[in-house]
Amino acid sequence: MPEGHSVHRIARQFAQNFVGHRIAVSSPQGRFAEGASRIDGHVMTDAKAVGKQMFLEFDNGLWLRIHLGIYGAWDFAGDISVDPTIASANGRMGQTNQRGTVLDSAGENSLHSIGAPRRTRLRMSESEKLEPEITEFPPEPIGQVRVRLLSDTAVADLRGPTACEVLDPAEVDAVIAKLGPDPQLENDQATEDRFVETVRKKQTPIGLLLMDQSVVSGIGNVYRAELLFRARLNPHTPGRQVPDETARALWRDWAKLLKIGVETGQMLTMDDLDDDALRKAMASRDDRHWVYKREGLPCRVCGTNIVLEEMGGRKLYWCPVDQA
Repeated sequence: MPEGHSVHRIARQFAQNFVGHRIAVSSPQGRFAEGASRIDGHVMTDAKAVGKQMFLEFDNGLWLRIHLGIYGAWDFAGDISVDPTIASANGRMGQTNQRGTVLDSAGENSLHSIGAPRRTRLRMSESEKLEPEITEFPPEPIGQVRVRLLSDTAVADLRGPTACEVLDPAEVDAVIAKLGPDPQLENDQATEDRFVETVRKKQTPIGLLLMDQSVVSGIGNVYRAELLFRARLNPHTPGRQVPDETARALWRDWAKLLKIGVETGQMLTMDDLDDDALRKAMASRDDRHWVYKREGLPCRVCGTNIVLEEMGGRKLYWCPVDQA
């Protein structure tokens, strides 16, 4: 499932290439035809992400809400913005990108969230390649496209989302009100206090609380494992037993890692890497994380084998010594 950094990057793609344009909205597979008709022909006026959810506003006051879930992803074509991460992933904007990004320099390209627009087509399938040029615009939809958003210069096709619906402003506010804070949107003292207070009043294990989108927005399986290791925190610790300073450190670290993820397109969770190590980390998950997907391998700090268990129906990776 895509984590918060991916959804913020998708919102940036829409902000740069679709906001301000009149959009033809359709449902090639037919399942979203009624919803598409409510926003078809209107100008997109805003694009924003809150955690794992994205909201696109139109000039008639309606919003398109998208929750990609496990299988959802966007394909873009036309004069769209491409960076090294998007290119390396064959444009799989929305699905967790673990394929890596090959940097052609000491890493500065990784800081370019979105590059200059160019006419291309990005596809979601790993077996398909990035096409540097498209021969016709708009290209024909490929597969089961739930909704197509077409401007005069670009097109976005959505497949397999968990949620795809048109909402009015009050309904959008109601959805967002149920979500925990997102440090990309608000990261002041009051927001930190809200997160800490929520965590420290619950008996629920911190490993579950970090995945609860009503507690904090955007964290998924990868970031959960890495945040807990970086804090040297046992995943089974009840929230109310997490020290105040540790809970605050978790929030600040999430803000830091999310910002890096939005900038680079990768869930880069190891710090202070030199140029060579950064290139390796961006290119390969094996060099990018402390514990995620490293079950049975020695901990990078103490040498104890990383443990894999199930928590909340998801795989949890942690070190039983450093996170004792």
